[in-house]
Amino acid sequence: MTVKTRFAPSPTGYLHIGGVRTALFSWAFARHHKGEFLLRIEDTDLARSTAESVNIILDGMKWVGLDYDNADNVVYQTRRFDRYKEVIAELLEKGHAYYCYCSKEELEAMREKAEKEGTATYDRRWRPEEGKTLPENPADVQPVVRFKTPLDGVTKWTDLVKGEISIPNEALDDLIIARADGTPTYNFCVVVDDYDMGVTHVIRGDDHVNNTPKQINILKAIGATLPEYGHLPMILNEQGKKISKRSGDTVAITDFGAMGILPEAMLNYLARLGWAHGDDEFFTMEQFIEWFDLKDVSPSPSRMDLKKLYWINGEHIKITPNEKLAELVKPRLALRDIHETSKPALEDVLALVKDRAQDLNTLADECLYFYVKQTPAEADVQKHWDDEAAARMLRFAERLEGLEDWNAEAIHDLFKPFCDEEGIKMGKLGMPLRLAVCGTAKTPSVDAVLALIGKEEVLKRIRS
Repeated sequence: MTVKTRFAPSPTGYLHIGGVRTALFSWAFARHHKGEFLLRIEDTDLARSTAESVNIILDGMKWVGLDYDNADNVVYQTRRFDRYKEVIAELLEKGHAYYCYCSKEELEAMREKAEKEGTATYDRRWRPEEGKTLPENPADVQPVVRFKTPLDGVTKWTDLVKGEISIPNEALDDLIIARADGTPTYNFCVVVDDYDMGVTHVIRGDDHVNNTPKQINILKAIGATLPEYGHLPMILNEQGKKISKRSGDTVAITDFGAMGILPEAMLNYLARLGWAHGDDEFFTMEQFIEWFDLKDVSPSPSRMDLKKLYWINGEHIKITPNEKLAELVKPRLALRDIHETSKPALEDVLALVKDRAQDLNTLADECLYFYVKQTPAEADVQKHWDDEAAARMLRFAERLEGLEDWNAEAIHDLFKPFCDEEGIKMGKLGMPLRLAVCGTAKTPSVDAVLALIGKEEVLKRIRS
């Protein structure tokens, strides 16, 4: 058997991080088992689905690097209405579905009664049964199609995350599978899609647990082999509440990109929300695929921890090739009016500073003074700069100008003799030198910084 999983978002807004975590686990499960990971766009909500949201989903999947095996044949539900109608006709013919002519007023009355009695909403008055006389079809009501849910017994499955789950069928409604205008409903479309796509494992959020018994009963009615189900726990915000954009939480995957998070770090972090492999916090996707098993997913909700996300991101920045980092940092430098990054080469700058940043925006800031001297903070000026320091910098510039070989080692070799002559400690040279050349007191080793900036530029900055 070839394992087949799917990710099935609705294009009604942004791509939520909870959705990306679901996609990640489905992708990893398929890749671990040498199977297929498929993408389906559930766009039957015609009023809310938009082409823009479809592009947001596709772009988001591309950004995080979750490749799907049907890239040339992504399933769109709105292109499958003929297929849904075909299956509905089969269910009607075999007696697994029926027409219901209830009016809106009748349904509202049933709903109110059900709320009081704690029973299923629909009273099945139009459900054909042996020996039952049905009302006459009203001429002024366009019927819906309902599925004949079993009236007794239980629907149960062994959830790959939550374990044994059993739902009494008497608690389930005869759900509508086609609306009065003929359009199919969500729970029905999902079943037909999973059946036709050959999905073997349905991995999704636990907000779908209540849909599962309904879908299992439809699958049984159409004679399908049941997939296995695994329902992932919710992701909560740092306060332990449901993640919400209204509460100020970052929820769209694209927002994390704007925050300077690397896609591989985002996936690494999301993988740890609800899943664990011992004490491993930092790992590559290749390692994750090798280790991943749904039995290691906790059924309990996970909390966002932005501090940990940034730490993981910093670790990934450290191992990212400088050439790749340069392509990511250049647009951020352009936003800071730095467009020329060949002198010094940005790749060389990144090699020196990337250990100092946990996001790409901070990394870009760390590169600024290599190209343009920054304005020092007043507190640093007060602490490290005075007339004596200014005069000392000019004297040290004479030593620098005399160097024939301009490199970090040669620059470093000037420090101790100069400090001995001046009768000062190294800090009295290093800190003012950083302010004079870079405009900040926080840099990597100052000899390496000067070597990269270049002799001519260093002397110009000191003497200005």
